[in-house]
Amino acid sequence: MLGQMQDYELRVMRLLDHAAREHGSREIVTRWADGSETRTDWSGVAHDARRLAQALERLGMKPGDRIATMAMNHAHHLIAWYGVIGMGGVIHTINPRLFDDQLAYIATHAGDRVLLYDRAFQPIVDRMKPQWTTIEHYVVMDGDGPEGFRALLDAEDGEYAWHEGDEREACLMCYTSGTTGHPKGVIYSHRSTVIHAITELQPAEFDLSTQAVALPVVPMFHAVGWGLPFALAAVGGKFVFSAVNEAKVLCELMNREKVTHSAGVPTVWFAMFQHIDETGEVPRYLKIVTIGGSAAPRAMVERIMRMGIRVNHAWGMTETSPIGTMGAPSWDWDDLSFDQQVDQVSKQGKVPFGVEMRVVDDDGNILPRDGVSSGRLQVRGPWIIQRYYGADEDALTADGWFDTGDVAVIHPDNVMQITDRAKDVIKSGGEWISSVELENAAVGCAGVAEAAAIGVFHPKWDERPILLVVRKPGSAVTAEEIQAHLAECVAKWWLPDEIHFVEALPHTATGKLLKTAIRAQYKDFKLAAA
Repeated sequence: MLGQMQDYELRVMRLLDHAAREHGSREIVTRWADGSETRTDWSGVAHDARRLAQALERLGMKPGDRIATMAMNHAHHLIAWYGVIGMGGVIHTINPRLFDDQLAYIATHAGDRVLLYDRAFQPIVDRMKPQWTTIEHYVVMDGDGPEGFRALLDAEDGEYAWHEGDEREACLMCYTSGTTGHPKGVIYSHRSTVIHAITELQPAEFDLSTQAVALPVVPMFHAVGWGLPFALAAVGGKFVFSAVNEAKVLCELMNREKVTHSAGVPTVWFAMFQHIDETGEVPRYLKIVTIGGSAAPRAMVERIMRMGIRVNHAWGMTETSPIGTMGAPSWDWDDLSFDQQVDQVSKQGKVPFGVEMRVVDDDGNILPRDGVSSGRLQVRGPWIIQRYYGADEDALTADGWFDTGDVAVIHPDNVMQITDRAKDVIKSGGEWISSVELENAAVGCAGVAEAAAIGVFHPKWDERPILLVVRKPGSAVTAEEIQAHLAECVAKWWLPDEIHFVEALPHTATGKLLKTAIRAQYKDFKLAAA
């Protein structure tokens, strides 16, 4: 016996239609790279998306074609997402911070036919054009000339019906650079994207409503912009975009536009702290800050919470659309002390409905949720990857789980805590030391701006940790002071054998510590006491 409800395909354009129809006058504000500002609304975004769909078809694009963007956060980028998807295309967000060989590979591997890009990235485009052999058309997103984005739209009337099809059709793709070898493409379906967007509205996730005013600092090219361009459309909230991520600009925008929600990687909030310390200006209307991309140090969580702002500590990855877990207030939140609340949020949190999670040992045995048993984190669900683009086999275990490559524990209250990446864990005397926990503890020491922990060879213990530290400007913090601070935070045998001060640390294209480069630099390092 079948149900007798309407067979309503879950397609992304239903989100934009809803926003335009029910919340059409809700503003979309953009602060551009040149300092100018423009305002549109959901109705305007929908009209321009239809015009872009028409323009792409006039250029010869067909359903299933990949249309790339290389752009920061602004209204034109939002229009591009919906316009491409609306004509049946697949939007491919390209991270401009990737290395040239990665840029060459992903655009060609994806088979991109059009590139929509910001003027700021013109040097990259000029350099890469000879290698981007599949790209036929280049459009400047913030360009004013006849080849610019507005000119492309102005040639169309917007009388366009969205392409319809199966909800399992592809709508967006993103490449992950966090793997060995070439970047891998992840293809999102309309179905997975809509379910993910609706999930993000929940109070235990992003807690979005029509009243939300969101300024996402996370770029739209980073893990689907954490899904916010789709989720906010579902409630018709207000977007405030900034094409530059300077703390002064962001803080001014947040206060002028009364921003209630923001999201970004930890480095964003370190920069905001520095701005606050130098000027005394604080984001006065912020209610919820979501931190992800890499683990947020406890000291960061505590400082934001002391400002009266709720911290959502998210874990996810490109392969999980990206939300996997969220560290948000628990049912007994009001009964916890402030320190207990900070401890809870500093972990990566619980899965929402739609994600299942487990931790297994190297033999695939499921480990208990005791807060102690550490193993490989695996997930499954309707917005979790099944197969990488172009691969011959599924990226799953034999019983259908995706191995994230992270090492984690699950606590008795079902809160998950990342302890490391499998490739970054330090193995000393047969025991594991979490490089992530060491780094976050070190950043909590006054005068430390950033820290990286890696394992180096030891003749007795196999590996021992060393800590590389970048001091804050003007700081003279010593190795002894850092060791004393760490001694209060971690087990004695976790303490680094040596601490070295460096001017800077290498990072990946998404702002994470580039541990492969650090380990390569120190692969022949000899401990003085070894």
